[in-house]
Amino acid sequence: MAIVLAFSGGLDTSFCVPYLQATHDAPVHTVTVDTGGLTDDDRTAIEARARHLGADRHHLIDGRAPLYEDHLSYLIKGNVLKGGVYPLCVGPERIVQARAVAEVAQAVGASTVAHGSTGAGNDQVRFDVALQLVGDDLDVIAPIRELGLSRDASTAYLEARGFSVPDDTTDYSINRGLWGTTIGGKETLTAKASLPTDAYPDTTAPADAPDAPRTLTITFANGLPVAVDDASLSGVEVVETLNEVGGRHGVGRDVHVGDTILGIKGRIGVEAPAAQILITTHRELEKVVLSEQQQVQKHTLGDVYGRLLHEGQYFDPVMRDVEAFLDHSQDVVAGTVTVKLFKGRATVQGVDSPHSLFDAGTATYGEENALWDGRDAEGYTTLAAIPSLLAKKARADTDPPGSEPMIAESTTG
Repeated sequence: MAIVLAFSGGLDTSFCVPYLQATHDAPVHTVTVDTGGLTDDDRTAIEARARHLGADRHHLIDGRAPLYEDHLSYLIKGNVLKGGVYPLCVGPERIVQARAVAEVAQAVGASTVAHGSTGAGNDQVRFDVALQLVGDDLDVIAPIRELGLSRDASTAYLEARGFSVPDDTTDYSINRGLWGTTIGGKETLTAKASLPTDAYPDTTAPADAPDAPRTLTITFANGLPVAVDDASLSGVEVVETLNEVGGRHGVGRDVHVGDTILGIKGRIGVEAPAAQILITTHRELEKVVLSEQQQVQKHTLGDVYGRLLHEGQYFDPVMRDVEAFLDHSQDVVAGTVTVKLFKGRATVQGVDSPHSLFDAGTATYGEENALWDGRDAEGYTTLAAIPSLLAKKARADTDPPGSEPMIAESTTG
């Protein structure tokens, strides 16, 4: 019976193909799920690599639409940035990839699936948890983790069997996806060193970006982008368009420090132009149309949602509860947002919405207001001070003796 392998074409998954065939005496089906970042040449090269390694069959699945619809849409609705920086480029991809691998296994009648994760990173948790939940009776194998192999050992295994191993063309580990790219290298192994400008593979350095800004208009409906500059686009097309335009203007570069699933600190470079533009514009639109308490609760739940998604807990029932809240909150998140892209920054210029709370029909902004008069305001200020006044009186005997006034009287002579 066949083994279905999640296959990227990199060293670790390349090792897995001949190793699984030899160890389990079984045909291997490789599955590559395009979650963004692959060119036509990339797809062709990955399939050729799988066949060269001896895969019995290669499956290419376009996972961009499921990635956007099931995951990125909620990251936009929730304004999710882990640590205020990282837009969760990788975690959602692994959920989509695991689901696709399980579906291929079911289609070909396989009971065993495999992935190339090591025992050190987050991806092993994401793959294992997802595969257990989407494929109840699937056996999961992770050869690199089980054998504790180094990259040198994997390379030697392949070369001993006549398989070439491409030389690394960069000092950095790059993971490209629809929602962004992560970059790891020697500088990210500690918190001290900055990531060199040329380590970012696809965006223009802000200092080298065009001297003329680019202004875009993004249209939202029910909390999601539906058009850029009046051109109606699918969600995937919006993200791809903003990645390209924003990247030319140096938007989306950053460095994130966070806690890994296994409890250690991690640091990565990130370039995610579309994520920065969409979360910035969506958040500003929400400020105009949502109540203060809606924004407060959304911020808290967005953080919860992002943390659980990052940690591979997408299938926990609480995630559906949070999604229901986010969906309901977006009914009035509609309108257009004008944003200026310039030298690495995405700056909102204005927001227009039919649900704007600036235009509720009864409020007059400025020195006067139609909703109350000065007497109402005076009464409110008296009531607003009461909790602090009561607390001050209750703690009067705890004030330190000899407290001096902030402004001492001065004399001249």
